[in-house]
Amino acid sequence: MRFMLTAFTALTLISGPALAQRPGDAARSVTSSQSQAESESSPGFSIRAENCVVQYINKVNVAAKAEGTLMELRVEEGDTVSEDDVLAIIDDTAAALALQLKKAEEKEAVLNAANDVNLKDARNSEELALAEAEAYKELHREGAIPYWEMEKKILEAKRATLRIDLAVMQKKIAEVQMIAKRNEREIAEFELTRRQITSPATGFIESRIAQLGEWVQPGSPIATLIQMDKLRVEGDIDALRYPGQVVQGTPVVVTIYAGAGKEIKLEGKLGFVSMELDLKKRHRVWVEIENKKIGNDWVIKPGMRAEIEIGSPSA
Repeated sequence: MRFMLTAFTALTLISGPALAQRPGDAARSVTSSQSQAESESSPGFSIRAENCVVQYINKVNVAAKAEGTLMELRVEEGDTVSEDDVLAIIDDTAAALALQLKKAEEKEAVLNAANDVNLKDARNSEELALAEAEAYKELHREGAIPYWEMEKKILEAKRATLRIDLAVMQKKIAEVQMIAKRNEREIAEFELTRRQITSPATGFIESRIAQLGEWVQPGSPIATLIQMDKLRVEGDIDALRYPGQVVQGTPVVVTIYAGAGKEIKLEGKLGFVSMELDLKKRHRVWVEIENKKIGNDWVIKPGMRAEIEIGSPSA
């Protein structure tokens, strides 16, 4: 009995370590890790973002910039507009009259600034006063006139010189007033243009909010515009699995699934890589893409499913 127990104990001591760690298993584990690392660093390897979808870049409520009655509405829901297209016009009667007034005032200021008659008259008066002063000095030396008569003419000559300085100063003031009137005219023009509500970008009128004849205030929404000429494809990438491989500016291939089995492939670059990770340790990334219009319809639309493929840096 003692012999059988001793033999069993020896067998356990010999076979235990072998069962706990078999060399073949350890080798296979190391080989698997090396294989995965080599696969992810090979030229043909690529990274695919998850949960990719097409998003709009800009969706804005185009608002009024001045108060007044909405006199014209030039868009309807579903219209496609270009940048700077006029969407609506607010009553601009008062602004137009104010602009005419400022133009007239500017013209008056320009004429005053160009007027040098006073300056010429002052210079002529100075020449006459100086000549008279010299003549009175000669008369005083001859004893023909008293001293104070001579001094009076000398002071009149000095006064004539001061009149030149005054005329020069008045001309400079007129030039400054001309600049001020020009600025007032430009402000009046700006106030007139504020009555025209224009599109900030090329896009699609998602909804029309204001009504014709409605009184609007600065900030009152007129229509909702979605920019369609440029869109974004957003997705998530595992930040811990691909450290240092997902950076802004990395070339990518974007695939848009446009429905009915149609795929659109575009090349681009990562425009953004978030520094913040979500609960699943993923980056948020996006790629900006150019959209095309066929007829009255855009090829790519927000909400379409997509895919972002990032090639290996060594590819």
